[in-house]
Amino acid sequence: MSASELRCFMDFVIPLVRNAGKLLLEAKNFKIETKDESWDLVTIYDRKIEETLILKIKEKYPQHKFIGEESSAAENSIPELTEEPTWIIDPIDGTANFVRRIPLSAISIGLTINKQVVLGIVYNPHLNELFHSIKGQGCFLNEERIQTSGLKDINGACFNYELSLARRELLRNLYLYRLKHLIGRTEGIRSLGSAVLGLCYVAKGAIDAYQCDGLYAWDVAAGSLFVQEAGGFICDTTGKPEIDIMNPNFLATATKELSDQFMAIEKIADEERINNELK
Repeated sequence: MSASELRCFMDFVIPLVRNAGKLLLEAKNFKIETKDESWDLVTIYDRKIEETLILKIKEKYPQHKFIGEESSAAENSIPELTEEPTWIIDPIDGTANFVRRIPLSAISIGLTINKQVVLGIVYNPHLNELFHSIKGQGCFLNEERIQTSGLKDINGACFNYELSLARRELLRNLYLYRLKHLIGRTEGIRSLGSAVLGLCYVAKGAIDAYQCDGLYAWDVAAGSLFVQEAGGFICDTTGKPEIDIMNPNFLATATKELSDQFMAIEKIADEERINNELK
C-alpha cells in the first residue's frame, strides 16, 4: 500500500471522526448499560458512533474488514485479524470517564494491512485533541508533529498505570505486586481511565511511561503506532518478542532505556508474586 493511498484513507476518515466527536459533545440524558462485567459501561453513543463509522467506511471501501468493540460485544466474538485492510474501532475509549463528564475519552481508529498497524486516528473532542499518524511519517497532534519526552531515568518518570483493570481477579495480583515495586521508583503514578489517551500522552511527552495488561485490539491499535512514530518504545510484558495487538499486554515508554528499567523491576515483582502464590 503506497503512502498516497494511506493518505487518502486518512483524509477520508478524519472528517468522519470529527463528526462523531460532535455527538459526544452534544450527548445528554442517555441510558448507561453494562456488558459482561458490571464496571464495563456502554451507551447508545458507543453503538451509534461505531455503526456510523463502519457504514461510511464500508460505503467507500467495500472490500475492507472491520473489528469494532461494540459489534464484537454484540456477537460475543472478536473477528480474526487477516492480512486484508482492517479498520479497528473503539467508538468511545474511556466510556466511564465520558458518562461522568470527565474530559478524557476519545474515538480511536487504527488501520491494519498484512496484520500491521499502518494508520491511526484518535480524537478527544472534549479537549479538541486530534492525533494521527501514518507508519513511517511521524505522529501529529492537531497538525503539529509530536515527540515523546525522551526520558531515560525511571526516577523522573510520570507513570500511567491503568489500575482499574486490577478489578479482574486474574490480573489483580499482577498489578498490585508490580505497583508495590514501582511506586517508590517513579516520580508519580497516574491512572487516566482511557487506554488510547494513555498511549497518546506518551507520544506527546506528557507521560513518560504507560502500562496496561489485559486489553483488546481496539484499545491499542492506533495508540501503539503513535508511540513508535513519536520516537518511543513499546514492548510486550509477557516476554513475547513484540506486542500482539489482538492480545495486548504492553509497556509503552519514552525510550528503550526507560523500558528496560521498568521491565527489570517488574521481573523482580513477578518472581515475588509467583513464589508467594506457590506457597
